[in-house]
Amino acid sequence: MSDAGTLLAPPGTAPAVPGRGASTTVATLEVVGKATVAEDVVALTLADPDGRRLPDWTPGAHIDLVLPSGDTRQYSLCGDRFDPRTYRVAVLRERDGRGGSAYVHDTLRAGDRVGVGGPRNNFPLVPSERYLFVAGGIGITPLLPMVAQAEVLGADWRLLYGGRRRASMAFLDELARHGERVHVMPQDETGLLDLPSFLGEPDPATKVYCCGPGPLLDAMGVACTAWPPTALRTERFVAEQAAPVRSAPFEVELARTGATVTVEPGTSVLEAVGAAGVEVLSSCRQGTCGTCETTVLAGVPDHRDSILDDAERAAGDCMFICVSRAADDRLVLDL
Repeated sequence: MSDAGTLLAPPGTAPAVPGRGASTTVATLEVVGKATVAEDVVALTLADPDGRRLPDWTPGAHIDLVLPSGDTRQYSLCGDRFDPRTYRVAVLRERDGRGGSAYVHDTLRAGDRVGVGGPRNNFPLVPSERYLFVAGGIGITPLLPMVAQAEVLGADWRLLYGGRRRASMAFLDELARHGERVHVMPQDETGLLDLPSFLGEPDPATKVYCCGPGPLLDAMGVACTAWPPTALRTERFVAEQAAPVRSAPFEVELARTGATVTVEPGTSVLEAVGAAGVEVLSSCRQGTCGTCETTVLAGVPDHRDSILDDAERAAGDCMFICVSRAADDRLVLDL
C-alpha cells in the first residue's frame, strides 16, 4: 500500500492509477441514476456533468461521497470497471447511522451533484488460481467487481452470499447469470452461513475474500485458522476496537510548518492537528476508509486501523490519524 489517499482528479485531467496515494482533489459528479435494488438499498450511478472520462479503478475500490448535506461517506464501487463514463455505488439505509445514508435515500435525486474523492483501494484482488468469495448483506458490493474480474481471467471461483432475507439482498438478478457458482443463503430460509462447508479443506492456491458485518468477519477468521496466513482477506465497515498502547499525552511535530501539537487522551491526532489549523481530508473517522493516511517521518505509530497488514504496520512509515496514535512520546508527520 502506498502513501496518501488517492482522490479523483479534476475533470479533464489524465486518469490516476487506482490505489492509495496521489491527489487530494474532490471532483463534482452528477447523479444520473438512482434505483432501489433491495429493501433499504439504493444504487446511485454517477457521471461527470460534461461527459468526461472518470479515473480507472480496480475491484475492491471505493470512493468518498461528499453529500450536499456536508456528510462524507465511503461506498464500494460495484459497477462495470470497464465503463469509463460512470461509477455505481449501493447505499444501505443505516437505521442507527449518522444521517448520510438517510440523506441519500430520502433527499438525493437524479440531477443532483455530489463531491467524489477516489477511487481508493484498500481491498485489492490479488492474482490467484482460485477464489472463494463470502458476502454478508451490503458486503456484496466490493465483491461484485471481483466476481466479474475472476470471470474475465478464467479463474475458478465461488460466492457464498448471506443476508437477513432474500428481499434485503441486493443484486441477486445480476448474480443469477452465474448459476451454481453463486450460493444465495438468506438467514430466514437457511440459517447462519455454514462457512466450514463452503471453504472446504485449506488450499494454498485459493484466496478467500470476505466483506460484511463484524460477526461474519470474526467467524471467517475462526473458520480460516488452518489456512495459510495470507489466504483470507477482509474489509470491515467498522474498525476493530483495541486499547491504545499508551494513555499519556504525546507530541506531534508537523514537519512542513515546524509546529508541535500535544495530543491528549481522548483526542485524535486528526482533531489535534485540525485545531492547530492543519486540515487533513478525512471521512470515516474509524480507520476503515484510508482518506486521512499520513506519512510518518519519525516516531513509532500505534496503529489502530483496519486497513494496514502486519508488514505495513511494522514498516511504521504511515498511519491513519483519525484513529491511530503514538507508541512513544513523539511523532513527526509529513504535514
